[in-house]
Amino acid sequence: MYKIGLFNDSFPPFIDGVSNAVMNYAKILQKKYCDIVVITPRYPNVVDDYPFEVYRYQSLKFKGDMPYRVGNPFSLLAISEIRRKKLDLVHVHSPFASSVIANSASFIRSKRIPVVLTYHTRYEIDLDRYVGKRLFKFIAHLFVSKNINRADEVWVVSKGSIASLRSFGYKGSIRLMPNGTDFVKGKAPVEHIKVVDRMYETADEENVFLYCGRMLWYKNIKIIIDALKIVKESGIKFKMLMVGDGPDRALIEQYSHRQGLADCVIFTGAIYDREKVKAFFSRANLHLFPSTYDTSGLVVIEAAACECASVLISGSCAAEGITDGESGFLCEKESGDSFAKAIIRAISDKEKLKKVGKKAQEVLFCSWDDAVANAYKRYEEILDEFHKKGRRRFRKSQRAANTEL
Repeated sequence: MYKIGLFNDSFPPFIDGVSNAVMNYAKILQKKYCDIVVITPRYPNVVDDYPFEVYRYQSLKFKGDMPYRVGNPFSLLAISEIRRKKLDLVHVHSPFASSVIANSASFIRSKRIPVVLTYHTRYEIDLDRYVGKRLFKFIAHLFVSKNINRADEVWVVSKGSIASLRSFGYKGSIRLMPNGTDFVKGKAPVEHIKVVDRMYETADEENVFLYCGRMLWYKNIKIIIDALKIVKESGIKFKMLMVGDGPDRALIEQYSHRQGLADCVIFTGAIYDREKVKAFFSRANLHLFPSTYDTSGLVVIEAAACECASVLISGSCAAEGITDGESGFLCEKESGDSFAKAIIRAISDKEKLKKVGKKAQEVLFCSWDDAVANAYKRYEEILDEFHKKGRRRFRKSQRAANTEL
């Protein structure tokens, strides 16, 4: 049985889309296919009670609004401990500290084991947000570029993320490996939906909209607020549920109140219980997700699982595979006015809206079981090729392929 190491800079107690992906990879791989070790930075007072091993290494908290701890990838003790776990393959989910320690620990018994890297998100935006001076941004860009190019195979979660990946100078082959959802098809139980109605007084609302994710301006949340102001001024009544937390939440709330939306936009804070999250998607008539930052809108798949259609920006990664008016609703311009028109169009015909939600489920749904099964099949192929060809020939064939999806 193979032993796979999953490396990432974020993991519970910190929750984001990538940590969610790593969690689902770990659970399903351990249950169905192989032994798993998750390698991630240490958080204070965390107890890891999972059906797989978690190894946490030394970390520190940066000043400012960076939301997660940063691991020390140069810890000789950690590198030594990871090597002793005798991994067969390393799968890195972040091109930062996790990539450094993964590459250092991938030399087992003086031999290099294969390193796969999944490029999950538009990291150049993260660098712009968290790295201040231009020189430091340049250095950080080189750092990420080097880490990506050290991987033996690179995966992306959507076609739209390729341009971002190429911006870091990666010229090799790319493999599309979409993420999935842990939701099963269908809405949440009625009693769970009623809890949402009682808590947020949505029982009598004809229009309930939802945003679920990190509270960050660069996810285009301002477009949601601006659009909702226009929708309200047009005389349409609604409740908007903003589910999530993040460093910009306070400013977003203040902006929402200044736009006169205090009576119809509700900020719930972070909700970690997946059954409760599913109840929100099941209650909502429409999911609003104007982000052009996300390379794979997991929340769009989650909404689709619950037969909830999404409003998205045309051409965004999150809108991949969606046909306007059939499996979702797209707006052409990245603006509040354009987004408002798409919302009004979507809710103007309730029967069509239900049909679009059902079609979204049919077209977009992908379970984590299927996504991870596909990934494990590729692990086996990589290990077979790696052992037959050796690392140098394997990497040469990857670079020569230069696959553009």
